[in-house]
Amino acid sequence: MQHEAHAHHDHTHHHAHGDHGDHGNHAGHTGHEGHGGHEGHEGHTGHEGHGGHHHAPGKVSWAMAAKATLHCLTGCAIGEVLGMIIGTALGWGNAPTMALAIALAFLFGYSLTLFAVKRAGLTLKAAIGVALAADTISITVMEVVDNGMLLLIPGAMDAHLTDGLFWGALAVAFLVAFLLTTPVNKWMIGRGKGHAVVHQYHH
Repeated sequence: MQHEAHAHHDHTHHHAHGDHGDHGNHAGHTGHEGHGGHEGHEGHTGHEGHGGHHHAPGKVSWAMAAKATLHCLTGCAIGEVLGMIIGTALGWGNAPTMALAIALAFLFGYSLTLFAVKRAGLTLKAAIGVALAADTISITVMEVVDNGMLLLIPGAMDAHLTDGLFWGALAVAFLVAFLLTTPVNKWMIGRGKGHAVVHQYHH
């Protein structure tokens, strides 16, 4: 009788052990699935981290800042020259001509960024918001320096479009504006502002 009870106990114990093994396999299988999900989650997090790497403070190169400033300068130059051509053609004085040139500089400066982020799939409203955030300070600094230089250079404001002085003064003004605006852009991009908001839409 004791022998049978002992055998029954061994059988029960063996069966329980088998169940435990099955349970272990099942747990291992579940753990494996969890591990897969965990890896996927980590990979996704890593991908997001990579996407934000461009905006990390202190990681901004001078080349990146110069590129942002050049982008801004292009729009400003187109707008200013166009404004001066229109003002001169209409026989306006220096003040209204300069006002038109500055207005068009902002318009073209914003437009270049607007078209760039619009191509990335943003709505017009969102794209305008990005352009305003990206370029307002940069264009403002550039226009203040640029027009300040034109006022300081003797005869620059009275020179005609056919005069070498006009184009020479404008070139010097743009160069100084570029050199002074680049550090401003570098500082802003390093803090996630200015053209940093545009970089995430560049592919």
